[in-house]
Formats: sequence, C-alpha cells, structure tokens
Amino acid sequence: MSDIAIKVNNLSKKFAIGKKKSSSFRDSITSLFTKSNTTEDFWALKDLEFEILKGESVGIIGKNGAGKSTLLKVLSRITKPSQGRIEINGRVSSLLEVGTGFHPELTGRENIYLNGTILGMKRSEVKSKFEEIVDFSGVKKFLDTPVKRYSSGMYVRLAFAVAAHLEPEILIIDEVLSVGDAEFQKKCLGKMDDATKSGRTVIFVSHNMSAVEKLCSKCFLLNQGLLEFSGSSSQTIAKYLNFAESNQHQWKRQNIIQSKAYFTSVKVSQENQLDITTSGNLKIEFTYEIKEDLNTLKLHLALLDNYGQVIFSSAPEDAGIEKPLKKGSYNSSVSLPKDLLIPMSYSLKLILWDHIAGSFIHHDINEEIRFKPIETQSLINNTSGGRSGILAIKCDWKIK
Repeated sequence: MSDIAIKVNNLSKKFAIGKKKSSSFRDSITSLFTKSNTTEDFWALKDLEFEILKGESVGIIGKNGAGKSTLLKVLSRITKPSQGRIEINGRVSSLLEVGTGFHPELTGRENIYLNGTILGMKRSEVKSKFEEIVDFSGVKKFLDTPVKRYSSGMYVRLAFAVAAHLEPEILIIDEVLSVGDAEFQKKCLGKMDDATKSGRTVIFVSHNMSAVEKLCSKCFLLNQGLLEFSGSSSQTIAKYLNFAESNQHQWKRQNIIQSKAYFTSVKVSQENQLDITTSGNLKIEFTYEIKEDLNTLKLHLALLDNYGQVIFSSAPEDAGIEKPLKKGSYNSSVSLPKDLLIPMSYSLKLILWDHIAGSFIHHDINEEIRFKPIETQSLINNTSGGRSGILAIKCDWKIK
C-alpha cells in the first residue's frame, strides 16, 4: 500500500479577472455593441509538483496572494484545477474560510452527523465522538439552533471540533482559526499536535511562524502561485523571512475590492527621516473606505515580530475614541512611543471588523508593511550590558 497521502503533478489554477472599464456613459453604451475583451487570465497556482507522505505535518506559508488558500481549496475539492493531476489517498476533512463545510439551514447537531456521513462514517461512530465534539466547541447551548444564526466565532469553534474529532486521515486547515479567541486557538493547536502525533496527515496554512515551526515537520513556501521552496520548517521559514527582509514602508491598493469596508493605503514613517530607526516616534498612517453605515465597525492595529506573532495591539478606544464609523472616506494615524523598537524585522496588521457579527472581518492588511529599524543612539546601546527582547521599553525603577 502506498505511503503517499497526496501527490500533485503539474497543478495550475487560472482565474479570469475583470479589467478596469471606463465609467463614461458613452463607453458603457458602446460596449453593448462591441466584443471588447474585459477579462484577463490570472494564474493563482502555476505548475506545482510535490508529495506529502501519510503522517506528515506540512505547513504552507507565503505572503497574502501567494496562492495558499487556492491550493487548499483545490486539495479539498472545493474548486477544480485548471490543469494538472492530484492523487489523494484517505478521507479529507477541511476547515477553510467561515461558511464552508456546514449546511446553513441545519442545526449544529444535524451538521455534526452530516459531516460524519460525508467522511464515510457510520452514525454509531459519530455518536461515540459526539459529546467530545460538543464539549470542545463550547456551543452546547446552541446545538439545536440552525448554524446560519451562529456568530462566525461559534461557527469556527464547532467546525474545527467536528473536523478534528471525526478523525479523517487528512486534515486541512487554513488560518480561519484566527477568528477564535486566544484560549480557543491554543486548544486548536494542541488538538492539531495530537493529530500529527497519532499519525494523521495535517496541512496547515498560517502567518504564525512559531506555530508552523512547532507543528509542522515540513514546509512549502509559495510565492505568486509558484512553489518557491520546500524543506524543513526551520529552513523554509528562514527563507521566507529573508524574502520579507526587504523594507516595505508603503502600500497602496491597486485593484477593486467588493467589500463594505476596506483599506486603500498604509504608510509608516518617522518625522524628517528617510529611514526608520530605533529612536524617534514611529507614525502609522492609513486610509480606508466605508461603503455603507456600519455602526458596529471597529478598527484594530497590531505590531508583529519577525515570526508573525503579535507583540502588541491597539484600537481607537484606547485613546477614548468610540464613535461609530459611518459611510465615507477616512484617514487615520497612530503614533508609537519613542525609543520602542530594536533592530529586528517588524510587520503590521490592520483589521476592519464587526464585533457584533461575531468578529466578522470585513478586510485586513497582513504583513504588506514590513520594516527593520536601523540602530541609532537609543535605549538599547545607551545602557550597559546586552539587551534581549523584541521591544525596548523604558521602565520606572526604584531601589531602596
């Protein structure tokens, strides 16, 4: 019997994307009578070749838009490849974006049994795992409520519990876990670790490099749809971080997006300085569009270390700003304290989210902004002895 869980040959996925059309009335009328081409081909994946052995835990990393989620959808048979061949040996359970995997009209209880049936399990097998699934998910109170009424957080908790406990041979997980709270994420990572130790195949997409390094023995680095590198997790993460070493102080939206709220630009800078240094105040400026009144819309900013872990986060309410964000164009800025950074790589995450709808994320910018401050006369080298850590915080001391 083959030891290969997944084998991919010459895998490619193509999408047709729209070109920008003229907004004039004349051109709109003209287009009705002409056959002008308004689409172009976009290759989300191109000529991928790899094998994943049974019992391997494989991380898939890369920048936003690298093709990670598309690859998982193809492996999960949610979307068909444009060309190439995939061989999968074993039952597959996938946890991708919120909204896949469950029937919205059915209750949580009914969806647990439905998922078991899809995986080829008998009702008695699902029943033996039922209480464990419910306890893990924490949604017992809403078990007989249609899942279309669940918040995204509740949905993900139940979906993960089902995917992890019904013991598929292959478990495929996207970064949908970021919807859950810190405690639940920890539980999920522990369950994934158990799955790999029990010999199941796990494929995990994440921006959290430390989680990938801990859970995955092997890693693929995707870059613009290509398999740029594969190797051990530590080797692949080092390669990715070197890719990301190049400073990117500004980001500007280049394409049209269908969302009620989205970012249009981000910039980091320090006053009167071309480069970012370890001294001085770091200023983050960003613009965003809100297409309709969203009284429960929230802004969130996080500073990440070179492993993609959140160092600290901030929101407007920290400064006493709690007014609802209405329809319109916005420009915001955040200033970080002086002498906070050390000479290591940092990145930014910005989120527009709806806290009433169960932490539903309208749009986020993740690691498009990266920078490595240049060492200057700061707290780090103005004091005796070596300093470790990821921030340089000046604390008040008293010695009696």
